[in-house]
Amino acid sequence: MTSTPSPSSPPGPGAPAGPGASSALDPGIAARLKRGADGLLPAIAQQYDTGEVLMLGWMDDEALHRTLTTGRCTYWSRSRREYWVKGDTSGHFQWVKSVALDCDADTLLVKVDQIGAACHTGARTCFDEDVLESAEGGADSDVPSLDQ
Repeated sequence: MTSTPSPSSPPGPGAPAGPGASSALDPGIAARLKRGADGLLPAIAQQYDTGEVLMLGWMDDEALHRTLTTGRCTYWSRSRREYWVKGDTSGHFQWVKSVALDCDADTLLVKVDQIGAACHTGARTCFDEDVLESAEGGADSDVPSLDQ
């Protein structure tokens, strides 16, 4: 289920796949999206029932179209320059519950039912391992903790 554009340069308008490619995405939705210069939008995957933030991926119009129509998250891999469907190789599926566009129309929130690990490292989320500072200390120690 992957399509690979020319590896030598970023795909542009009219390219067969990838950012900037033509898509079957509803034109009304496509017209609302504020994409980056690369044609991509960040897509935050969140566990639908707990609110746990799982990962960040990237979608272009075609990835969003596939996500909306198949019920499985499809992302654009910036490093591999191809589409990937979460779970196709790992077995750690993301079943889509809802997709929302933020108020600026430049970020997607995809609420999913995550089966298995969301992170490529095998962790439940991509945000468990590297906490930069505590809510009770660090550079902004004069800022009250959210627990107070």
